Amino acid sequence: MPSQTGTDVLAVASKTRAADGVVSLVLRRPDGGRLPDWTPGAHLDLVLPDGSTRQYSLHGDPREPDAYRIAVLREPEGRGGSRFIHHELRQGDFVGFGGPRNTFRLTPAPSFAFIAGGIGITPMLPMLRAADLLGADWRLLYLGRSRSSMAFLEELEVHGDRITVGVSDEHGPTDIRSWLESGPAAASPADTKLYACGPMRLIDAVSELAADRRPGWTRVERFAAVDRAEPVRTTPFEVEVAGTGRSIRVAPGVPVVEALRSAGFDLLTSCSRGVCGTCETRVVEGVPDHRDSILDDAERADGTCFFPCVSRAKSDRLVISL
Repeated sequence: MPSQTGTDVLAVASKTRAADGVVSLVLRRPDGGRLPDWTPGAHLDLVLPDGSTRQYSLHGDPREPDAYRIAVLREPEGRGGSRFIHHELRQGDFVGFGGPRNTFRLTPAPSFAFIAGGIGITPMLPMLRAADLLGADWRLLYLGRSRSSMAFLEELEVHGDRITVGVSDEHGPTDIRSWLESGPAAASPADTKLYACGPMRLIDAVSELAADRRPGWTRVERFAAVDRAEPVRTTPFEVEVAGTGRSIRVAPGVPVVEALRSAGFDLLTSCSRGVCGTCETRVVEGVPDHRDSILDDAERADGTCFFPCVSRAKSDRLVISL
């Protein structure tokens, strides 16, 4: 059984095919014990045997206390994690894990509009269950290249006409604007929260269409980082770790997380691009220069959340809590 610094261990209880190029894993503690609670939109940091960390959305039921369920898309051009999971990982194997963590939280609203592209369906599944429990009106637009590549289609059939499936190799591109302008999203846009997860092109399109909607009521989760302008500062700054009395100088061009590690602080990271949220820390004092692809405008203005893999400081000194 592997030992992972700062992580716990899970056993692969089952591994099944969910669609072309997609496998679904059920993960449990080796002793069958209870796992940390989670909420819809959460993801798990999976620590593979080579020490690399990958982030996957949980698609099961949060009320299931002893199992985590994730689905993994094989990405031929990826960094190797999905290839290992598809071709090397077997039932009975052990993996480390961190979290769960949630940077894509579902918050109550009278109605919801969900848009998923490809493997972006995974965080939506527990959100749909939660919306039902809340008694909210909701619809889902699920987009994919082909039906064979779209996981969990059969599971979604029980929801009837609440689900719109857009398959590009059958009907061409789906008109997202027309879908948004029908149903609850159109009838009461001020009372409808919009959640979207999927490839960059989809998220960019949704963000543009939602630009005039109620602030803070559109949440997106990206697979890739947004291009950012140059950092605000071109000079060094200090990062103090609250409760330690230690202050670390961060030079231009050096990621904060690397400066912290060089000073002996152990931080778990996954994407290192400001997409997954694994390295999230809290800002106690100072003004951060947000360079992630996670926070919305209101969260950036709040200034209390920080992702040291990409973000930096506007102020001379930044105090963070690890």
